[in-house]
Amino acid sequence: MRLYSQKEEIKLANRTYEVMYIIDPETEVDKITTLNETIGQLIEKEGGTIVRMDDIGRRNLAYPIKKKKEGYYVLFEVDGSGQEILELERRMRVNDAIMRYITVRVDEDRKKAEKIQAKREKRTSQRAKFRQTEGTAETAAEASV
Repeated sequence: MRLYSQKEEIKLANRTYEVMYIIDPETEVDKITTLNETIGQLIEKEGGTIVRMDDIGRRNLAYPIKKKKEGYYVLFEVDGSGQEILELERRMRVNDAIMRYITVRVDEDRKKAEKIQAKREKRTSQRAKFRQTEGTAETAAEASV
């Protein structure tokens, strides 16, 4: 018999996360692909879905990490509850091939950006309507003179 905590009973809403990690540049290419595949399988096993996976490739680092100036960058965009992110970060922490990782929740930022974009579009359409009515009023005034 297993006792469930209150946290386990609460189902979290689906959220969107971006997970970027930097792999040691000395790691072989086949090990990098298997690492990416296992991370993808882990996310799906834990209940998340992969929206996209960008294999950015070898890039210069902004500052040296472990006396290395290059790293292999990979970006995952994941939809999930957050539980898969916890397990993913735990696995990345103990993996020697991964030099750095970061997870960012992006769904709230995207909602804000969509609201701002909708406001801008509404404002530009109102200005366009105002300019059209102003232009027709001027042509009507010129015609009556």
